[in-house]
Amino acid sequence: MTEQKVAVVTGASSGIGAATARRLAADGFDVVLTARRTDRIERLAKEIGGRAYTLDVTDRAAVDAFAAEVGRVDVLVNNAGGAIGAESVESGDPADWRLMYEVNVIGVLNVTQALLPALRATGDGTVLVMSSTAAMAAYEGGGGYVAAKHAAHTIAATLRLELCGDPIRVIEIAPGMVKSEGFAVTRFRGDEDKAAAVYAGVAEPLTSEDIADTVSWAVTRPPHVNIDLLVVRPRAQAANHKVHREL
Repeated sequence: MTEQKVAVVTGASSGIGAATARRLAADGFDVVLTARRTDRIERLAKEIGGRAYTLDVTDRAAVDAFAAEVGRVDVLVNNAGGAIGAESVESGDPADWRLMYEVNVIGVLNVTQALLPALRATGDGTVLVMSSTAAMAAYEGGGGYVAAKHAAHTIAATLRLELCGDPIRVIEIAPGMVKSEGFAVTRFRGDEDKAAAVYAGVAEPLTSEDIADTVSWAVTRPPHVNIDLLVVRPRAQAANHKVHREL
């Protein structure tokens, strides 16, 4: 009997992470949900028959302890991340930039390094990095987030080169405009009006479920097929700076 494959999803308490956990569970994976919000991941783990681990991906000691305990890992979805603020480079708070870098970059590094032995041991591992179209092009007011996601993109690209010949795929998914739970509200420090303005007039921004569907497709391709980079935007968004809005 074939052993059930295990997928670890970071940042699984809401938005894309939660949707991805649900989708991979439906695909037959034993899903390990990690996030800082214990109540949320425990509730979702119970719903989908997964396992919940409270984890701050920026805490290397905690990540190492998690890696020692989790056991088999076939798929790692590095989803934990986010944006804080929309100030210019001139007026941005270095503390916000540092926090974005810690979560979006060092978090990916920590979890990937810690789980690579387990991924390699399966003989068919997959590392997925959730970046952003911000990793491809800069935009005003996004300097700190753009810098962090460029770095996450670079991790994926470099790791793919370094693991060439190993039984591990490295996939990057770069979503565009996604109306996901909490992302814009967090970015604008709880200002619901500013968060809503991001999506104003956009008939159908992407949903967390759209991205989860993309993750599912990418990680379930035959082992010899690697989706290096997949950019996903809503039809209404031609580029970071070009969005059709129905006024």
